Amino acid sequence: MIYFFMVDAVELSRKYEGKIEIYPKVPITSYNDFALIYTPGVAEVSKAIYKDPDKSFELTSRWNTIAVVTDGTRVLGLGNIGPTAAMPVMEGKSLLFKYLGGVDAIPLPINVKSADEFTNVVKALETSFGGINLEDIESPKCFYILEKLQSMLNIPVWHDDQQGTAAAILAGLINAMILTNKDPKESKVVFYGAGASNIAAARILAKYGFKYENIVMIDSKGPLYADREDVDHLMLHHKWKYELAIKTNKWEAKEIKDAFSGADAVVAASTPGPNVIKKEWISLMNKEAIVFALANPVPEIWPQDAKEAGAKIVATGRSDFPNQVNNSLIFPAIFRGVLDSRAKAITDEMTIAASEALAKYARDRGINENYIIPRMDEWEAFYEEAAAVASKAVELGLARVKKSREEFREIAKERIIRARKIMNLVISTWSP
Repeated sequence: MIYFFMVDAVELSRKYEGKIEIYPKVPITSYNDFALIYTPGVAEVSKAIYKDPDKSFELTSRWNTIAVVTDGTRVLGLGNIGPTAAMPVMEGKSLLFKYLGGVDAIPLPINVKSADEFTNVVKALETSFGGINLEDIESPKCFYILEKLQSMLNIPVWHDDQQGTAAAILAGLINAMILTNKDPKESKVVFYGAGASNIAAARILAKYGFKYENIVMIDSKGPLYADREDVDHLMLHHKWKYELAIKTNKWEAKEIKDAFSGADAVVAASTPGPNVIKKEWISLMNKEAIVFALANPVPEIWPQDAKEAGAKIVATGRSDFPNQVNNSLIFPAIFRGVLDSRAKAITDEMTIAASEALAKYARDRGINENYIIPRMDEWEAFYEEAAAVASKAVELGLARVKKSREEFREIAKERIIRARKIMNLVISTWSP
C-alpha cells in the first residue's frame, strides 16, 4: 500500500505541476484599476508604510503570509536530501496551512550550510512575512536556529517539528491523564527518542505542570542521567540534551527496562517499528498505562500489542488508528491565531494555550480511550485553538491587535471557511 501511495504522489505532482499557486485578491474590472494596484497609486501605500512600518500588516498581504523555511537536512524520514528535493514537502505543508488554517504560506528551501547562514537569510526575509515556520532541520542545529531567530526577529518564529509535535503530545496527554485518573505532577513519563520533538515536548510538559525529575529521556545509548559517560560531550555539543540529562531521571535509571518500570506514560518519537518498543517493557509500566507510539509510517509498537501488554490508551501518528497525535492539529491554528492578533512572537504559554483548547474541544464532545484528541476534519477545533492563541498573545502583551476571544474565534472561522471555499472553487474549475 505504501508503494502505491508513493507512485500516486509522483503522478499527482506531475499532473498539477506542484501543489500551490498565487492568485490575485483585488479584482481588476477596468483599465483604471491598474493605476490603483500599481503605479502611480501604489506610491501612497509605500509612503504610509515608510512612515510607520507596522502599517505593512494593514496595507499589504504580509499580515497573513508566512515562510516555510528549510535547509533540507532532515526531511521526513529521508534525512539530508538537500533543499531542492525538500521543495515538494514544503509545498505540501503550505497547502495544509492554507486549507486547514487559511494561512498563505510560501515554501522556501534555502541552500545554506551553517546555522548562522540560515539565520542571516531568514533575518533578511523578515520584512516580507508575518511569521516564520521552520521545517525539517537536523538536530541539534534546529534548536540553535530557533532560539537565535526568536531573539532576532519581531515576528513569530516556530519550529513545527519541535513545538507543533510537542503541543499535540500535550493535548493528547491532558485527556489521557484525565481518563486514567493520573496526576501530571506525580506521573512518571518516559520519552523514547531524544530528537527535536521529544526534547521540545519535555520542556512544554514541564511548563504545563509535569516535573522534570519524573521524566526519563531515552536516546540511542539508553536513558539520559547526570553521570552518564558522555554527559561532558553533550554539554559541549548538545546543550539541550545535556540540560535534560541533568534535570531528569531522579531514579538514575540506566537500563531501558528500569526506565519503563513504574512509568505512567511513554511518548515515543523514534525509529519506525514494529517491535522497536517491546511488549515486555510496556508490561513493566503502571496500571492503565498510556502509550504514544508516534513513528511513521509504522509505530514503534502496534496498538494491539501495546494493549495486550497492559496499556489502557494508545495513540499513534496515523489516521487509520484511533487517537492520531499529529502536528497538523496544531500548526494551522497556531499561525491563524498569531496572524490574526499580529503577534510578535510565539511563546511556550501560547503553545500550551493551543494544547488546552484542543484538549477541551475533545472533552466537550466526550473523550474515551479511543478519542483523546480531535481529528483533523473537526474544523471547529481549529477556530477554538486559534482564538486561544490570539487571546494569550493579547494577555502576554505580544499582540498588535487586541480583541476578545470570541471576536478572534469568529475571525478565524471566517478565514478558514473562506480557504475551504477557495479549495472547492479550485476543484470545480480545474482543467488539467
